[in-house]
Amino acid sequence: MTMIAGIGFTAPWLLLGLLALPVLWLLLRAIPPAPRRQPFPAVTLLLGLKDDESLSDRTPWWLLLLRLLAVAAAIIGLAGPVLNPSTEDAGGSGPLLIVMDASWGGAAGWKQTSAQAEVQLEEAGRAERRVAVLRLSAPEPLQFRAASDWQRQLAGLAPLPWQPGPEQLAQALQAIGSAEGSFDTVWFSDGLEYPGREGLIEALSRRGDIEVFEQPLPVLGLMPASYTGGTIELTVQRSRGGPAQEVSVVAQGKDPGGTERSLAALPVRFADGARSASAGLSLPAELRARLSRFEISGVKSAGAVALTDDSLRRREVALVSSESADEGLALLSPLHYLRQALAPSAELLEGALRDLLPANPDVIVLADVARLAPTQEEAVIEWVENGGLLLRFAGPRLAASDTARAGEEPLMPVRLRIGGRSIGGAMSWGEPKTLAPFDESSPFYGLEVPGEVSISSQVVAQPDPELAQRVIAELADGTPLVTRKTLGQGQVVLFHVTANAEWSSLPLSGLFVSMLERLAVSSSAAQPKAEDLEGTTWTPVEVLDGFGHLEAAETLPGVAGPDLVAAPAGPELRPGVYDGGRRMLARNVLRPEDELLAARWPASVAVSGYGAPQELPLGGALLTLALVLLALDVLGTLLVSGLLGRSRTAALAASLGLAALAAPHELRAQEALSREQAQADLRAAELASELVLAHVLTGDAQVDRIAAAGLRGLSDTLFFRTSVEPANPAGVDLERDELAFYPLLYWPITRDQPLPSSEAYGKLNTYLRAGGMILFDTRDADLAASGATSPAARRLQQIALPLDIPPLEVVPEDHVLTRAFYLLQDFPGRHSRGLVWVEAAPPDAEQAEGIPFRNLNDGVTPVVIGGNDWAAAWAVDGNGRPLLPVGRGYAGERQRELAFRFGVNLVMHVLTGNYKSDQVHVPALLDRLGQ
Repeated sequence: MTMIAGIGFTAPWLLLGLLALPVLWLLLRAIPPAPRRQPFPAVTLLLGLKDDESLSDRTPWWLLLLRLLAVAAAIIGLAGPVLNPSTEDAGGSGPLLIVMDASWGGAAGWKQTSAQAEVQLEEAGRAERRVAVLRLSAPEPLQFRAASDWQRQLAGLAPLPWQPGPEQLAQALQAIGSAEGSFDTVWFSDGLEYPGREGLIEALSRRGDIEVFEQPLPVLGLMPASYTGGTIELTVQRSRGGPAQEVSVVAQGKDPGGTERSLAALPVRFADGARSASAGLSLPAELRARLSRFEISGVKSAGAVALTDDSLRRREVALVSSESADEGLALLSPLHYLRQALAPSAELLEGALRDLLPANPDVIVLADVARLAPTQEEAVIEWVENGGLLLRFAGPRLAASDTARAGEEPLMPVRLRIGGRSIGGAMSWGEPKTLAPFDESSPFYGLEVPGEVSISSQVVAQPDPELAQRVIAELADGTPLVTRKTLGQGQVVLFHVTANAEWSSLPLSGLFVSMLERLAVSSSAAQPKAEDLEGTTWTPVEVLDGFGHLEAAETLPGVAGPDLVAAPAGPELRPGVYDGGRRMLARNVLRPEDELLAARWPASVAVSGYGAPQELPLGGALLTLALVLLALDVLGTLLVSGLLGRSRTAALAASLGLAALAAPHELRAQEALSREQAQADLRAAELASELVLAHVLTGDAQVDRIAAAGLRGLSDTLFFRTSVEPANPAGVDLERDELAFYPLLYWPITRDQPLPSSEAYGKLNTYLRAGGMILFDTRDADLAASGATSPAARRLQQIALPLDIPPLEVVPEDHVLTRAFYLLQDFPGRHSRGLVWVEAAPPDAEQAEGIPFRNLNDGVTPVVIGGNDWAAAWAVDGNGRPLLPVGRGYAGERQRELAFRFGVNLVMHVLTGNYKSDQVHVPALLDRLGQ
């Protein structure tokens, strides 16, 4: 490529054609345009006439200049001009190998990497060099092909969420060794050091020159979060030291509605020259339970993400014993060793079972509890069926009782044998028994059994066809020690020994703690060791891609427990969230022991950054300009020859001028779209940070004005009477606006309102399924009360037909809308006699004895339909005064007040669901109702 005035030319010899432009000027100047001929039959009529238009006897200078510019633009365009051409030598005409680390370390700057690779491919294409591309994170055999083939495939290449490991580097060396001949190498490095790079450099150096492109900024990585002392510790590393720097780590999780949100942000500051920085984040248990990931703000990379698992959520364990606490006999207490084992990793709850059940703990431990009251037993069965874990320990009381003797009971995994050779029918031996190694099907498989653990007494399981399937630990002689069965979605587990050291030494050993962890009784705050997961298989639930986005992992195989902790990430072990059956474990890109180091290159390898701008070919633009100039030349020639009127010439010139300016206008249009997008993003951020009530624009200016005034009046009422502080209401265009920002849509129905498009209906159905509410108001209650059907009601039927609306019913007396904030019996607006329809209650909703309402679910009715013209009753002017009359005198003002109260109840129902159906509100509601 030849450089002239800072612009490169791929065919510079074509520029010699510019030397012919002066000759062309002289030729065109010497040849006049053809005169215009106008025959007249009666020559005598021409006598005394004056010609207002004179024809030139030679070509005008401006037309000559136009033609020369067109020819010059065509010549320069055909010469292949390139803006910002590479000034470096392409390195010969031999084959070229492009090597990419393509790991998570380069994800943040992948756009720049792709742009630089595009430049290399363009240079190789101009030099007719064959090219092969090798991704070290996923190596494949080398295929040297035309550069244009790789340019089409470049957009499909993406970084992967792991670094090149020994297996990948071995495959890469094999691919290089199988290639024939010599070739040069351009290496796009992610800037991170990894073992085995030296061998790859040596193999490539034997084939030709190596040039390395590396991003100048250090790579940032987020270490796995740890929970110590009530604080979440977060550590950020960078690949090399530098000036002081502050990054923000954002905690992501789901809100009560299931939407992913930012729950907290923590600034982490690097000291000058430091490569690691840490900070602590304190969150309440409720927020810790919602955490799903931490990520470095503004860094789109899998290494900048730290997924969370059960280690940050301490499980709630309820401890229940048949004996009262006695400080003098602490070591003999059935709960003493359980407290010691579980206190570091679980939230312990102690007390009576009837008091602990409403807290809905994760695990309930019954230590030597033989019988439960019938009502408590039913409650525990329901709790287990909903996913709870009931852990039972034997003891003298259980051994002496008739529990599970005559037949299997729901809260016992096996039947127990009657009688025995010890107290209360428990079995004992002259010589203590030891534990057998755990079977592969047992959750304890892989745990080492200490030789000092011995069993002196236990309750014995009755032989049963299903006994073998329920045994998860046994003694050396085959006697069951721990049994388990599934009950609904939960489990019932029985240790056939006591929870203290009375019948065995198991509670005195570390094996006891490990067995509780395997049963998911506790959640360890520390990362498990490889030996702790021996014998387990973990199924991937979600995995990360190179940019840190989660994707489903249904088709990926399971991973062995030790590999999940100790093995490096790779194609067989992708970073993500894994399920072990009773526990979730997060495998992140970085392990706690990993350290980020900057890549080190030999002195013989040239390393450069991404500073060069991307090449921009100008040939197409110049050829387009030449065509436009030639079209203008045609117009000019017709005008000079008198064959085209001035008005038509002006119109065509304007059209061609618009065509000539199409490209700049397109750029300006793109800039305008970018500004509009920025404004839309800003508006979205404002809507997401505040509560905004919205009304659907109907196209009727009067109806829309009243709807806006009504929501303004309702927003003011909410502001002054409740803790809700809405922003100014908004009008929503169903075809263009996003609906997710508005919890409530007020939709007044008009007779000639247009039907939404299919795209708008899709947005509406998504909005309803996501928890939004639409208040349809036909504003015709005065007609409906007389039995007539209004045009608005018929229009509503047409509008609602494609919507996903559940079965409806007239608001029942016990619906939460009657008590969400105010106690109401009617829901008037400007009209007071219309029926109000809501989602029908489930058929199995029952009303408990002594409770004034049914036990409903926690959902929100997606639609409320009525015709009382609520917006007219709520409407206020700019000074807060009522805009429209309602009724007459005091009765009318009372009706307006009830309309405002209905609006408050409606918004409260949208924001809080059916929380007022909770029985905790019963005493206050009964007192208000006078019952």
